[in-house]
Amino acid sequence: MQAAQAAAGTETAMSRALASLRARARMDMAFGAKVDSDGKAMTILQINGGLTRSLSGLTIANGAGLGGQALASGRPARVRDYLVARGITHLYDHAVEQERLRTVAALPVRVGNAVRCVVYLGNRSPLDLGDRWLDALGPLLGELGRELAVQDEVHRRLRQLDAPGRGESPGLSAAELREIASELAALAGEAVDEALRSRLHALHRRIAQAPMMPAQQRPAVSLTARETEVLEQVASGCSNAEAAERLGLLPNTVKSYLKSAMRKLGVNNRVQAIVAAREAGLIR
Repeated sequence: MQAAQAAAGTETAMSRALASLRARARMDMAFGAKVDSDGKAMTILQINGGLTRSLSGLTIANGAGLGGQALASGRPARVRDYLVARGITHLYDHAVEQERLRTVAALPVRVGNAVRCVVYLGNRSPLDLGDRWLDALGPLLGELGRELAVQDEVHRRLRQLDAPGRGESPGLSAAELREIASELAALAGEAVDEALRSRLHALHRRIAQAPMMPAQQRPAVSLTARETEVLEQVASGCSNAEAAERLGLLPNTVKSYLKSAMRKLGVNNRVQAIVAAREAGLIR
């Protein structure tokens, strides 16, 4: 289940990035390949602007073709006319030819020290792609890398949360659950995948079921009515903008109330604030 959700998240992020990269680069086609866990090959999973299905599902070996060269070196590779280009193998010419591609660029996307996927951009007429063209794509490629890193960490933590408590691997304590939630909260602000947001809110609910501190150990906290309303909206899964719309406030005002509530609760982020407010009986 976790593996399937992680794979789906990767494909969603890649699909979103391909549309943006193709538009920014002004190219006829974009497609993306996900690198296998061992780094020996990658498979083309997403296509934007294709004429055929010739590239869909194609497996590229590390070092083979233009994309395999980019995977092996970890650096962008580009050719003005793919079918007659020297310095690359031509194992995949049959698929490229069906798409009538001439100019092709293969751009590796790193997560940590490893290439996680390779984005291809292709044009059906020859173009000279200079360094300025490549530099303009850097922010979008970096954004894709960051999103994949966020997804990796979220899925890693959720796997830890779901690990059964058996034998020498006991279940997580309430303190460990809160630590995980704190780390995920820092990542949640960077994630754009709606499915990940939903899973994080599910995590909030699980944390709320963890054993509470005895009442006498809880610090006495008093929140204003507006601070409580804002926390309730955030706990239900709303972003700041969504909470503002529901409450008839400006997003910055919601942010201010949230910061004030966090300060009173002695916490550093919105997830911790929800947990602390629930434990104190201030919200449901």
